[in-house]
Amino acid sequence: MPKSRTSPFTRRGLIAAGGALGLVAALTACGGSGSAKSEGDKDKGAAASGAWTFKDDLGKDVSLKAQPKNVVAYTGTAAALYDYGVQVKGVFGPTKTADGKPDVTAGSMDISKVEILGNVYDEFNVEKYASLQPELLVTNTWDGTYWYVPEASKDKILKLAPAAAVGVGGDASMDKALQRTADLAKALGADLNTKKTTDAKAAFEAAANKVREATKANPGIKVLVGSGTADLFYVSTPKTSADLKYFETLGVEFVVPEQDKLDQGGFFESLSWENAGKYKADLVLLDNRTGTAQPEDLKAKPTWTELPAVKAGQVAPRVTEPIYSYEKCTKVLEDLAKAIQGAKKVS
Repeated sequence: MPKSRTSPFTRRGLIAAGGALGLVAALTACGGSGSAKSEGDKDKGAAASGAWTFKDDLGKDVSLKAQPKNVVAYTGTAAALYDYGVQVKGVFGPTKTADGKPDVTAGSMDISKVEILGNVYDEFNVEKYASLQPELLVTNTWDGTYWYVPEASKDKILKLAPAAAVGVGGDASMDKALQRTADLAKALGADLNTKKTTDAKAAFEAAANKVREATKANPGIKVLVGSGTADLFYVSTPKTSADLKYFETLGVEFVVPEQDKLDQGGFFESLSWENAGKYKADLVLLDNRTGTAQPEDLKAKPTWTELPAVKAGQVAPRVTEPIYSYEKCTKVLEDLAKAIQGAKKVS
């Protein structure tokens, strides 16, 4: 899912012409991110010398003179760090809805306490970012790129502070993404031995067992992971997303789109609504992101209403971009277990 193709994102310029000189001055003052020295694969926080290093999931060793305090993050990554007690200074990505409420991607984070640099795909206020005097930028990575860092302004952004990415696609699975996010939180000062954190991890493991038990008790339930827009219905493959890959290890049986029909990144197959019934399933997990079509929106699509799972009322939300804290992923697993437990064979 390297592109947010399901939301009505705008692609606008980030900086007005009148602000260009100010941006150049900020870039010059902050300088480059410097070279990173590898100290092995073990992530370190503030060492006795004061140096700080973190090896991210792009294989890059991020090195700073001290533990960063001015951290800016993709909203979903920031929400996960927040659950560990790490507060970032600014965010970019879906943060608040049109009515001013927190977006689902913001989780439990108090969005009034962060500077929002961009609220939609390809929106990132570089001048405002520079004014925060960032020491570190953190985000997720699906395909080797920095998620929600606009390609057009990427070079300017990465000159202001080093970046670290947590893998949530490709070879990553949910358990690995959770561990790596926890590693990052620890490096940024979080205590992973608090009762809240250890209880959350135990609850996650218990929820994973609930999914295993559900798939054993109700075998053969075929699950289709979909996302809808006005014109297209996207069917995701479980092979390239961390959450779905992990669900497979728990026994969940997914509808797998044809390999040669997938998008260039290998994440999904695009179907016209006329062909939305191509794959039969007993349960549909539908993209819950802001801007995607929800069941109420899809009632006008005859091919949607004729899907066996839809006719049977077996549609559940899919948290397409999980917040990778144990606390948030526990609920994802618990909801999945309930959906599978309650599903009947209809395909």
